[in-house]
Amino acid sequence: MANTSARMLRLLSLMQTHRYWPGRELAERLGVSERTLRRDVDRLRELGYPVNASRGVAGGYQLQSGAAMPPLLLDDEEAVAIAVGLRTAAGGAVTGIEETSLRALAKVVQVMPPRLRRRVDALRAFTVPAALAGPTVDASALTTIAQACRDDERLRFDYTAHGGERTSRLVEPHRLVPLGRRWYLVAWDAERHGWRTFRVDRLTSPRATGARFRPRDLPGGDAAQYVRERLSSVPGQHRTVVLVRAPAHEVTSVVGHWGGVEEVDEHSCRLVMNVDDFRWPAFVLASIATDFEVLEPPEFREHLRATAELFTRCAAQA
Repeated sequence: MANTSARMLRLLSLMQTHRYWPGRELAERLGVSERTLRRDVDRLRELGYPVNASRGVAGGYQLQSGAAMPPLLLDDEEAVAIAVGLRTAAGGAVTGIEETSLRALAKVVQVMPPRLRRRVDALRAFTVPAALAGPTVDASALTTIAQACRDDERLRFDYTAHGGERTSRLVEPHRLVPLGRRWYLVAWDAERHGWRTFRVDRLTSPRATGARFRPRDLPGGDAAQYVRERLSSVPGQHRTVVLVRAPAHEVTSVVGHWGGVEEVDEHSCRLVMNVDDFRWPAFVLASIATDFEVLEPPEFREHLRATAELFTRCAAQA
């Protein structure tokens, strides 16, 4: 009986991680005959797991979604990963799921063996949650957009541009891209006839129209890279150009998608940022922590000089 129970758990674990299992392959994995496998599948059905079976030479089994969430079998690393993800979601940039994430986290931790619970408890005890900075997005809006992407269904929503202009948009959604603490929708604008990126926190009342579309090929094929390129090309009030005495790859790791880095030689590079406020490039340069030369504009030099005087004065008083 113990062997049967262990085999059932193994069978359930395999079926939860594979979309479709040929009967012969599944039986070999379990070390049983195909007849014994059929009996084990029938037992899973009796326990409420909806398992579809197809007969014939290429016959096999597939676990389908049911009316209720069945128990899941997770290995150690999967359980820890889920716990970390739920804790992150509880204080993340998506609103409306904080309490739900905490409830789910409590259930996962409750059934963990002591060795795993200690790992999660250590993370909880020695992690200090920071105050949420930046815009947040609505969880229901994200799921509505994601389903429209999956189903190739046109989406309509209201959008507020950077300058405050409000418009109604009809799009063919392609992909959602989380970047930093913001979410972006990459979509084909059906009324403006071109690819666009939309900040999801500026998007309201997304609703599926029921109209299907044939997916288009995104230029370059990489939605995340497309968003990065669009963000770097957005003109700002100021264009700052700085010669940084550090390798290009080191500067890129700090700047991310918020600026362009051009290699000058193996020990220096040119950093270009389009910004509305000089405080952001000043923060980036402080984070790089190496020598640099401001090439343009002169106003940025003055900003850095005033900031340096403030810091020097305050440090002297301390």
